[in-house]
Amino acid sequence: MRGVPQTPRYPSQRRLVAGLGTIFRTNKPANGDLAILARKPNPYGSTFPTEIVKCRLGRDRTTRSLFVKYGTKKFDSVHRHRGNVSYESNVYREVLHPLQASTPAFYGVYHDRIGRIPWLVLEYLPRGTPASWSKDPRAMIRSARWIGKFHAASEKLLPSPRLRFLRRYDDNYYKGWAKRTRQLFSPFAELQWIPSLCDKFERLIPRLVEAPQTIIHGEYFGSNIIYQNGTSRPADWQSTAIAPGEIDLASLTHSWPTQVVRSCEREYRRARWPSGTPNGFEETLEVARFYMNLRWLGDTTLMAPLLTGQKRPIISRNLKKFINGLYEAGEKMGLLKGDLRALQ
Repeated sequence: MRGVPQTPRYPSQRRLVAGLGTIFRTNKPANGDLAILARKPNPYGSTFPTEIVKCRLGRDRTTRSLFVKYGTKKFDSVHRHRGNVSYESNVYREVLHPLQASTPAFYGVYHDRIGRIPWLVLEYLPRGTPASWSKDPRAMIRSARWIGKFHAASEKLLPSPRLRFLRRYDDNYYKGWAKRTRQLFSPFAELQWIPSLCDKFERLIPRLVEAPQTIIHGEYFGSNIIYQNGTSRPADWQSTAIAPGEIDLASLTHSWPTQVVRSCEREYRRARWPSGTPNGFEETLEVARFYMNLRWLGDTTLMAPLLTGQKRPIISRNLKKFINGLYEAGEKMGLLKGDLRALQ
């Protein structure tokens, strides 16, 4: 079989057929109801093992391309920021499907008794491109419009008891990220303005807790948005939570030129609030930008290898991007003093 992953992280051919057969309610392949035509690892990075599977379903020989995400026995929730594959499947079932969102189609979740892990089975979009890579200049603006409409619609779902499984960003959640970022950067004399900003951020947390809440993607970067034929199709919903929608907008526009940022903000406001933007939006957005950069800098899984045991931090491209983003947010809010400079 061409492209079959040769690693224990992926199921055998026989287990894959059995799992997909259960989801699509087909019989054994001996009866001609399901056959794997091709499979290959997902070329893009992911928190979980993922692969692309082409299969034939039913006696009419219909072919279908699937994106399969496998759970892991050992899962790092990144301090309550991410959920596992079962959590993401609930997001598709209870949030995205009821809203008829233009995300990849959700086919189901299979609980593998042998591997003791869940599989999430979605539609594979072969001609899609991450929005941040698209040559279409409208890709980012359309992604801003998509998330604005999603926030407006999903806000109405919040009273539903079926959504009690969703995590909610509360005071302790935000304080935890300030604490971790402060601890990681305290050893570096040239970056002492970062722990100082962490202290100041704690005074801004009520702005995020008291702002209008909705259902957010949680990591709404262009790399997590499949852009296909003029339509945005966000993927990777394991970080979905109840929080201010401005966090998703801050993520989408991170590190983009000012003109693109302003266009996305304008489109987002129009999509979420057609009758007019509420008071306080700009202030909440600035605090959301502050939080978003601080959160990534406090992610010990990503940052610890660059910081631990070092006399000077190893400044990778991503680390520099978030350090500068935090600096710019603090500067704009008037929280920095002296001759501090962002990294060049």
